[in-house]
Amino acid sequence: MTSPKFSASLEQGRPPLTPAASATSTAKRLPAEARPRRRPPAHRRSTPLTIAMLAVLAYFLLPLFWLLIASTKSTQDLFNSFGLWFSHTPQLLSNIKATFTQDDGVYGRWLLNTVLYAGASALGAALLAAAAGYGFAKYRFRGHGAAFNLVLGAIMIPTTALAIPTYLLFAKAGLVNTPWAVILPSLISPFGLYLMRIYTEDAVPDSLIEAARMDGAGELRIFLTIALRLLAPGLVTVILFTLVATWNNYFLPLIMLNDPDLYPITVGLSRWADQAQNGGAGASSDMLALVVTGSLISIIPLVLAFLMLQRYWQSGLATGGVKQ
Repeated sequence: MTSPKFSASLEQGRPPLTPAASATSTAKRLPAEARPRRRPPAHRRSTPLTIAMLAVLAYFLLPLFWLLIASTKSTQDLFNSFGLWFSHTPQLLSNIKATFTQDDGVYGRWLLNTVLYAGASALGAALLAAAAGYGFAKYRFRGHGAAFNLVLGAIMIPTTALAIPTYLLFAKAGLVNTPWAVILPSLISPFGLYLMRIYTEDAVPDSLIEAARMDGAGELRIFLTIALRLLAPGLVTVILFTLVATWNNYFLPLIMLNDPDLYPITVGLSRWADQAQNGGAGASSDMLALVVTGSLISIIPLVLAFLMLQRYWQSGLATGGVKQ
């Protein structure tokens, strides 16, 4: 015996509803408050992956934590107390004061020198990489592929291998023991050029360049007023890479500079460390503590630079997610 619903479905020419479909249609007709709520799927957790991430986090943060703790100790407490915890008499403020007053305040001069070297090198390298990358991406000329392959090959050459030839060239030009001896070699960034070439291909549409040319804009104006604005996230990336590389550069300033007043932080702190170990002229009993405190102060500008410039990365990601 057929049910009334089955007979009505046959009369209207529709296939009969199965019990599951009938229940679904009934649930759709119920008000939202009466519908059964579906439980959200449980988050999948991987214990080995969590342990691996915690290990990587500890690998990166433990040295910074140790540096912060060690900056609050005297030289004696560095050897007599537990390395990952404070001593009984923390003296961070006195260590900072002693760092800036040691040797007539030469640490402040080293810090300003490092800001000058790294800032000028980062801005110059970013502009040169952007111009060269834009040229490789948007123009075709004779030897285009060979020149770009030469750039890729230059990425594989370590900078320390070029330090001695660079010193000989700068000695011939009379630029040794000047700020230019540190800034000029840092302006060349093969990796930055490669990065800007790849980024320019997608960030600067050819149609936009053609429209600017039809409006009468010259090539230099197109690059300065249109392309550079679109390349802001890539520029920030090159700036940060070059900033960190120049800030931490040790070997090039070591062989290029002889005047202690021109030293960057890396060479200056190395000089203090040698005095602490060998007891040279101007050495004090807390010289090693001053080296550790100076190292802590030297990383603060890099952290601030990253925090201030990261918004350009976020804006670049948001721009790339919008369809034209």
